[in-house]
Amino acid sequence: MSGSTSSPASPPSAPPATASRTVVVIVVILVALGGVGLGFVAGYEYRGSPAAAPSVVVNDTLSILGAGTLVNIFPTLASALVNYTPNISAPSAAQTYEGSLDITTAITTLAAKADVAAVADFRLIPSLLQPKFASYEVVFGTTAEVLCYNPSISAFDGINSTNWAWKLVQDVKTPGNAPFAIWNASSDPNGYNEIFSLMLQGMLYNDSTSIFYNTFYSGGSTSPAVGNASTTILEHESHATSLLADGTVSALITYRAFAVTDAGCPAYVTMNPIVGLEANNTTALADYAKLSTTLYSSSGGYATAVPAPILFSVTVPSNAPNPALGAAFIHLLLSPMGEKILAANGAFDTIFPGWSNEPTAVPSVLAPDVVALPSWASPFLS
Repeated sequence: MSGSTSSPASPPSAPPATASRTVVVIVVILVALGGVGLGFVAGYEYRGSPAAAPSVVVNDTLSILGAGTLVNIFPTLASALVNYTPNISAPSAAQTYEGSLDITTAITTLAAKADVAAVADFRLIPSLLQPKFASYEVVFGTTAEVLCYNPSISAFDGINSTNWAWKLVQDVKTPGNAPFAIWNASSDPNGYNEIFSLMLQGMLYNDSTSIFYNTFYSGGSTSPAVGNASTTILEHESHATSLLADGTVSALITYRAFAVTDAGCPAYVTMNPIVGLEANNTTALADYAKLSTTLYSSSGGYATAVPAPILFSVTVPSNAPNPALGAAFIHLLLSPMGEKILAANGAFDTIFPGWSNEPTAVPSVLAPDVVALPSWASPFLS
């Protein structure tokens, strides 16, 4: 895979990967299982002063609802928790990975229950789950949008972070070439993020938000954006593994975290950090504020989406069957072991301490792990 042509902006207030390594302790979490008074010990390296965990009655199965991008990452974390925690399990049948808006809808409308809920847009838990279905979120990492493409297609020869959109237009306009994959923007943040990446690429390099957008979409101002049938095909992100391999599509925009963990992306090119929606500096925030698109809302009407830096966040839902087990998973997620899994091959830029919109509401075991959201991020939750 091609390497990054420019370094993504790092979130402010997030220490580098080596920060706080001098404080390493063993976390001990005691939980009574099934009411029989049998405890377990979760032991893994940690980098804070662990708070005492409450003793509660739970069943022994960890259940997860996670953004589709996490399908190759969270199961590894869950397995690590199982390895360090006797008498619990985390079967694949208890883990579902799909569009983040599908996840919130499952919890709020379909009464789905999970010990962990993780989304690809940090605005979703506060706006759609709180206060009834969750009381806090923890932002744990950022990743950028990239373009995955079929390197055997000649239109992509010489592709880089500056010309990728022109190459993509050339590709889809070449007779016989497969279309560009798009996601449902009304159910998956990656769907509206790819729209914004196309707009931002045009705005930054060609002084036009529509120059590339119009090749792939129509609408989006007063009605929802619709993919152009001649250049795009609407697919579910869970199918991304096979789309490029079987020639259904020639390219797709997805998160770097997915591109480096899934064999379905044979090659990818990075974008300008602003275009890739990872930057959060003053210039980036000003550029994001200029754009919007229209989605279908869960009520059947229209809703407006605006760009924001890509930040993945997690919570333990209020109806979690095993809230202590969910907190233990987040505990591991924020540990050096969790960081190593998240950051493998450059998937995520990890954030520690995690950023919480309600740091006083997190379970006591997570209190040392979090700080308040940085000042630039809070307005996005208004």
